[in-house]
Amino acid sequence: MSEANAGKALTVQIEGSSFARIPIRTRVVMPGDDLDAFVREYAADLVREGDLLFVTEKIVAITQGRSYLVEDITPRKLALFLSKYVTRTPYGIGLGMPETMEMALRECGTPRILLASAVAAVTKAFGRKGDFYRIAGDKARAIDGPTSGTIPPYNKAVVLGPDRPREVAKHLKTLLGGVPEVAVVDINDLGGNILGSTLDSAGEKRLVAILKDNPLGQGHQSTPLGIVRAI
Repeated sequence: MSEANAGKALTVQIEGSSFARIPIRTRVVMPGDDLDAFVREYAADLVREGDLLFVTEKIVAITQGRSYLVEDITPRKLALFLSKYVTRTPYGIGLGMPETMEMALRECGTPRILLASAVAAVTKAFGRKGDFYRIAGDKARAIDGPTSGTIPPYNKAVVLGPDRPREVAKHLKTLLGGVPEVAVVDINDLGGNILGSTLDSAGEKRLVAILKDNPLGQGHQSTPLGIVRAI
């Protein structure tokens, strides 16, 4: 079932063209769910020729077994130290807790996280922001920590970014008969990134602009899939 999220416009104009953003409401994705079956169940009857199906990175990662309960993560001392210097935002905890920082160290490697932290400490002093994630990369940026607005059981879990998102996008396009383009996205109320898609670079840039106000919502909407349709 498609349903608009409160406060999110159904349409947007980009580069002189109008696009509908159609969130698809689903049940909660659980570890052990099959992504192919999930996408077929909720999206196959809705997509049309010329559409783009966007899939949140979180459900891809969950179906890949990349979700971990906070209580099962033991942060090292370095994670405890580094997490203290991460700025938390109202939209997500990011790496601002020891458990998420620990998973970033495991995912990205200690040398890369240390380099990113050192550079960010220097450039932040000069008023420049964002260098940590530019150096740490998409794997660090995509790590989701628990928040009060997260749907259970993920309000007590850390979810990593998806593995091989570009290959996932290509596979889902084939699964749906090649009709829609597909993108695996990491979108929140602060902006977004395309982690993998069947689009070219210009198409990905346009998609970021189309989704920049996060039409899927941020909390309990349970809309992990969506359609972009030219109108």
